[in-house]
Amino acid sequence: MLATDAGFDREQPVQHTRIDPAILYFGTPVVLLSTINADGVANTAPMSSVFWLGHTAVLGMGGRSQTAKNLLSTGECVINLPSARLVSAVDALALTTGRDPVPDGKERVGYRHVPDKLTAAGLHGRPGETVSAERIDECPVNLEARVVNAHTLTGEESGDGATFLFEAAVSRVHVHEDIRAAGTTNRIDPDRWRPLIMAFQRFYGLTDELRPSKLATIDEEWYR
Repeated sequence: MLATDAGFDREQPVQHTRIDPAILYFGTPVVLLSTINADGVANTAPMSSVFWLGHTAVLGMGGRSQTAKNLLSTGECVINLPSARLVSAVDALALTTGRDPVPDGKERVGYRHVPDKLTAAGLHGRPGETVSAERIDECPVNLEARVVNAHTLTGEESGDGATFLFEAAVSRVHVHEDIRAAGTTNRIDPDRWRPLIMAFQRFYGLTDELRPSKLATIDEEWYR
């Protein structure tokens, strides 16, 4: 027998089963995305279809959301990253929308219109420094950003039924002091930062570090 790090016998490998899941949310950070419409009305929405390349965030969402409409209209946002301890505040916004009336599809699954989402979640906001969208005080990370490109998934026409991908260039980063790496100016301490994670519609937090990565031998500034 040959044991492996995966914990199974190589002579009797684990068999894969073909499935057809409705969603592929294997685990991504949760964000509270703050936007503002052309009239200056603020909106905050929880989402987890987000990832980063350098200083560009890629955001994915359905066109029937008020957030998508705001991003198409003004292009301003703040990507607020809650810690795991804010899970109840995030969940308080899970079935809310800034659209009035509520789109039929969302109403059927229980969404309701909430005009002031921060108050509903017990959170507090302030305008960004480079954008008008709101930074959320309680979130340990605030990323101010502007949309630099927006398009629908291949083969989809623009409209409520489309899925949009937004590329947002981060213009300013704010963090709580208690997650900054000691003795540094611009680095986050991953042992102190505990993001909220969404996997298949359920909330999780990070475990302790499993082992150092070889990538950690590269100075973080190299990526700048």
